[in-house]
Formats: sequence, C-alpha cells, structure tokens
Amino acid sequence: MEVPLWLALIVVGYLGVKLIRPPAWLVAVLLLDGFLLADSVLAPAIDSFLK
Repeated sequence: MEVPLWLALIVVGYLGVKLIRPPAWLVAVLLLDGFLLADSVLAPAIDSFLK
C-alpha cells in the first residue's frame, strides 16, 4: 500500500497534536523541516545513517 507523502504528513501532524499536545506550530515546523531535509543534499548522508 502506497500512501502519498502529503497525506502521511497530515495524519502524523494531526495525531501528534491530539495525542502529545505540543504547540501546533512546533509540529508544523518539525514536519516541514523533515520534508525539506529529505529533498536536500544531506539526504544521502541521512539515508545511509538510518540504514
């Protein structure tokens, strides 16, 4: 099953705000930073570190 990235980000953000109760702006910043890092020149380094 393939889920679009935008849908996964919305679901994770919603659940994060409802379950953990951090400020919504903090969740948005973390999700946006992760999305931007995934498309940066650092992506191969992050990928090799996580594997």
